[in-house]
Amino acid sequence: MFASRSVPRLTLGALFAAAALLGPALPADARDVVGVAGPPWISIETPVNPYDASTRGAFLLVHAFHHGTPLSAPVSGVAEGIVNGERRTVQLEFTPTSRTGAYALRKLWGNAGVWTLVITVSQGAGDVAQALVEVGADGQVARVQVPTKTGEGNYLLPRQVSAQEVDAALRERAKVAVAQRGR
Repeated sequence: MFASRSVPRLTLGALFAAAALLGPALPADARDVVGVAGPPWISIETPVNPYDASTRGAFLLVHAFHHGTPLSAPVSGVAEGIVNGERRTVQLEFTPTSRTGAYALRKLWGNAGVWTLVITVSQGAGDVAQALVEVGADGQVARVQVPTKTGEGNYLLPRQVSAQEVDAALRERAKVAVAQRGR
């Protein structure tokens, strides 16, 4: 006769909690399979290390994270600009560097006009973190913002920005730039 054993059942919440606790301890390939819960995070680095051959000449670096762990994740983006009163969009290209989760961006947009870079790290469908990078009149990074929202337990979670938000902020910056030139 076979003895009957009680097998504990794990709820989906318990599985996510276990994955979140074990995720950083797992190798990157295992984390990809496990599908660790929680959104990605994005960070921008500037100035770029000129002594690292994989980053030399880059405008900035993008770092992708899952919690505190560097994450090899798709990175995409656009440079949104206003040049001589006309709206421009330039698709950005990111190159992996010698570090996990770090991507180099080389400048593909012109020097004229007002530009905002919208950079996205994607961990899955709708699971993204975005950085808005304002390029100053001197052509350097003037401001970086990662839009967030408050989630469960008062955790800050990344949120996507709308095209309307980017457009409104860009147009406001262009107005200010024109007014400053008129002085």
